[in-house]
Amino acid sequence: MDEFELISRYFDRRRNVAGVVEGIGDDGAVLVPGSNKQQVQVIDTLVEGVHFPDTADPADIAYRAVAVNLSDIAAMGANPRWMTLALTIDKADERWLKSFSDGLFSAADEHDLALVGGDTTRGPATIVTVAISGEVDEGKALLRRGAKHGDGIYVTGTLGDAAAGLRLLQRGAKDEFLLRRFLRPTARVLTGRALVGRASAAIDLSDGLLGDISKLLAASQVGAEIDIDRLPLSPAVRENFDADEQVRLAMTGGDDYELCFTADEDSVSEIPDVTRIGAITESAGLICRRQGEIVELNDSGYRHFR
Repeated sequence: MDEFELISRYFDRRRNVAGVVEGIGDDGAVLVPGSNKQQVQVIDTLVEGVHFPDTADPADIAYRAVAVNLSDIAAMGANPRWMTLALTIDKADERWLKSFSDGLFSAADEHDLALVGGDTTRGPATIVTVAISGEVDEGKALLRRGAKHGDGIYVTGTLGDAAAGLRLLQRGAKDEFLLRRFLRPTARVLTGRALVGRASAAIDLSDGLLGDISKLLAASQVGAEIDIDRLPLSPAVRENFDADEQVRLAMTGGDDYELCFTADEDSVSEIPDVTRIGAITESAGLICRRQGEIVELNDSGYRHFR
């Protein structure tokens, strides 16, 4: 099976999709953006042994590759439309490819996301690159800049679950809920769209709350205070880790793909599954408090080439 048969068998699902004039099968996709829309373009690469263990189920690898990109789309308040896939594998194993494509389209179909092109290559390790095009009304995209003094700081869902699931796996232990939170993160697309016109700034939590909120603060040129005691933690994290480890996982663990955003409290009071964890301040810098006392936290979130 060569690369063209591989694409045809596992990834070419031609169907009538709004905005797709030509999809898979030509040198490029021909797409029609919506009227009065701006395009949001995101891309992420997952590398075997860096972003997922080599024992991971191929369906989970594919699902995660789509979900992490959808999380970026969500952070900008956009609606996902089309995606492309670049896949490097060491051999064309039919069972692996069937499982991978099932996971890919499972994640895509949740948001009516169409695969419109890509590339396949042979290499020594599994590498998955997904790029997604989304749309947002003109001038309405959520950005990292825009937070202002007096805004509350909010997060969706619970924090630290993904890092906790990976930590247990590395220890030879397992918690199904936490492991699933790592392998199949929930992209908060609907929440992101609901925040358009309500949130003043937003970012998705891929590298850990401490590192990512610092990026938002730098872009907005403001400071913040975070109340560690308010961090939303799942029962599974509380049951498997002591209090100090819970804080480290939630603040620096990474891979949660939840949203962190700033807003006036009245504007987001009806948004479900969000927790206020702090506030934007005029003075520069980030202050973290635990039981009222200022604490120092090390940003140990993952960085490439560090």
